[in-house]
Amino acid sequence: MIHSKQLTFSDQQAITSTAASTNILDLGTTGTVVGASVALPSNPGDGTAVPLNVQVTEDFNNLTSLKIAIEVDNTTSFSSPREVLSQSIVRADLVAGKQTSFHILPKGLDERYMRLRYTVSGSNPTNGKISAGIVAGVQS
Repeated sequence: MIHSKQLTFSDQQAITSTAASTNILDLGTTGTVVGASVALPSNPGDGTAVPLNVQVTEDFNNLTSLKIAIEVDNTTSFSSPREVLSQSIVRADLVAGKQTSFHILPKGLDERYMRLRYTVSGSNPTNGKISAGIVAGVQS
């Protein structure tokens, strides 16, 4: 799997409570192509296969499950984030090496910034790390 630092949300990020990814992606602003009469949207999530891979790099303990959500907002502070897609993983599956993917970035990535939010259900873990980012492909 090929990872790009520019497309990485989390790099061995310890998840010990509900938290946002360490990094955010700037999807850019809309713009008008020379000669066009209207601006083009800046939306990579048009249903095209753009895999976002999430991998557990350290076993989790204590929690019941971990929800991983893709959020967007028009500011880097994420003062009014909007969730566009999520999935939950139970603790039994939160072991080192476990990969889960969003195989297609969803429609609705229509704001400038994107991040992941990790929401802990149950007790806060004292162990557990995640690496996540947009990748060239997901290894099967």
